[in-house]
Amino acid sequence: MSTAQQSPTEAVRRYQLFIDGKWVDAESGKTFTTPNPATGEPLAEVAEADAADIDKAVAAARRAFEGKWSRLSARDRGRLLFKLAGLVESHAKELAALETADNGKPIRETTLFDLPQVAENFEYFAGAATKIEGETIPVPGQMFNYTLREPLGVCGQIIPWNFPLLMAAWKLAPALAAGNTVVLKPAEQTPVTALELGKLIQEAGFPDGVVNIVPGYGETAGAALAAHKDIDKIAFTGSTEVGKRIAHAAADNLTKVSLELGGKAPNIVFADANIEQAVSGAMMGIFYNQGQVCCAGSRVFLHERIKDEFLDRFKERAGKVKVGDPMEQTTLMGPQVSEEQLNRITGYVDVAREEGATILAGGGRPDLEGNLQKGFFFQPTIFSEVHNKMRVAQEEIFGPVASVITFSDEEDLIQQANETIYGLSAGIWTQDITRAHRFARAIKAGTIWINTFNVMNAASPFGGYKQSGYGREMGRHALELYTQVKSVWVDLSGKPMGWYGK
Repeated sequence: MSTAQQSPTEAVRRYQLFIDGKWVDAESGKTFTTPNPATGEPLAEVAEADAADIDKAVAAARRAFEGKWSRLSARDRGRLLFKLAGLVESHAKELAALETADNGKPIRETTLFDLPQVAENFEYFAGAATKIEGETIPVPGQMFNYTLREPLGVCGQIIPWNFPLLMAAWKLAPALAAGNTVVLKPAEQTPVTALELGKLIQEAGFPDGVVNIVPGYGETAGAALAAHKDIDKIAFTGSTEVGKRIAHAAADNLTKVSLELGGKAPNIVFADANIEQAVSGAMMGIFYNQGQVCCAGSRVFLHERIKDEFLDRFKERAGKVKVGDPMEQTTLMGPQVSEEQLNRITGYVDVAREEGATILAGGGRPDLEGNLQKGFFFQPTIFSEVHNKMRVAQEEIFGPVASVITFSDEEDLIQQANETIYGLSAGIWTQDITRAHRFARAIKAGTIWINTFNVMNAASPFGGYKQSGYGREMGRHALELYTQVKSVWVDLSGKPMGWYGK
């Protein structure tokens, strides 16, 4: 990478669009600035793609798909992905620092979670490239029937700002393993590491046009990509509201769509739970990544018998969370990604107060010094005395705000846990194995964690029920999003067909 020795805070970085293997300015000549959310200072000036640039990128992806990429063997595709994984690992330190500077998440998270997971996803799907297989089907008569599983073609991918590089890996790895080409639009808030990944894709030796990276705004670049007539599939991760707009835009062309959207996960603590373990799980569930996680355990359902003990410990632990400079190894919470997101969280805290919830911890901006005073920081916040119909318990805040709801009856608990438009994830804390499995079946969500939270792996599927979306990321299920099945029939009899014969 050409910027390997440059500090992420040394100067304003400049990026062009990555189209057809070349770095180019936007057709309009426009750029936009992305700030460092810890200081509010400019981090990078980035070329701003719009519809004209999307057209160029899609055309490049189409040429690559119909050309050299389609003739490359699955083994060679896998080799390229393995090489990319190795390049990510060798540049992990720089990429982690850039991810922290662009998103605000603590450096310990980008170093210990994000970058290893990015490399793991590319490695997993590198191995999967040669495992995409058809089948033979025992049909009646003298017929041979078999299936082929083939790539879709050109895939548009729109990723969010909360895990910028990891979401790029979640999308790119299975699409490329299956033999597709890609036009990737990173979030306008956090385009830097996706563009740095473009440099590594070049270095790995992917043919020109196989991956195109076009940062820009959702209303222009994103909308143009979703509605484009020459893409075969659109994949989106983000809010449910925007996901609906993506699906509407794709509908006119009957473009295939996969959506990984919002959540309002129940994190359920039963009376027999290991309290210390459950408190740690609640902390991880809501304060990890500043609460900017679609599967965050934002609704903490707490058995009334352990309410006082649990809340005392939860409040104490939240008060000890170090909020501050995300580049420091001891920082546990950095800033929210943007001023807009900070204002959204503040607005929801005001709503919760008006609805009658009680602030147990946090509830405002921390008192920080120096440049951090201009950053988009918010305290770890806990509301008690919440009931499930409050807005703070039903709407996705996407910030470090936990709503604690007490329960006593298990059947009523199941109803409340499922009483939401979302169904992405849930946590269950209990020592009763029968109860754990019973609730895992009863809760309508795509991922259930038992005595743990926020655990993921490239081999395990992730996705939602209800308005949390459809389709699954990661694991072999992700390959289903990027392939289509062809059925082939062969007549082995050599005889004329049916009543049209002699």
